[in-house]
Amino acid sequence: MDDMKAFARQVFDSQPFSRYLGAQLTDSGPRSAELSLPIVDHLKQQHGFVHGGVISYLADNSITFAGGLALGGNALTSEFKINYLKPAVGSMLIARAKATGVGKRQAVCQCEIYAVDEGQEKLCAIAQGTVVPAQ
Repeated sequence: MDDMKAFARQVFDSQPFSRYLGAQLTDSGPRSAELSLPIVDHLKQQHGFVHGGVISYLADNSITFAGGLALGGNALTSEFKINYLKPAVGSMLIARAKATGVGKRQAVCQCEIYAVDEGQEKLCAIAQGTVVPAQ
């Protein structure tokens, strides 16, 4: 398990875009991943909500981590779908993904994205995606 966490940390730390946004890999397991991202002004759209592309990034990356860990190595998203449920406002975003269906060639993963506002987590989006081994 420690080797898998170290592998996940190494992969995450090598992602320039994740560093640029300020995202963090806050937890990982054999079939799961949690990413967090502080909500700052440059991640918002004109109404003051977190931009949908930022939420989509969190869904995609956490799904890929959960699926990749379930498949035992480097992975890529082959597809994903997201539903935005409510505007994301607050101080932090948290994406929690888990691989719910794992085979030899793919992992189907689900993700919930929460906005933390005044200490309370509010579900703002859900996503599902398919992850395949990187070639």
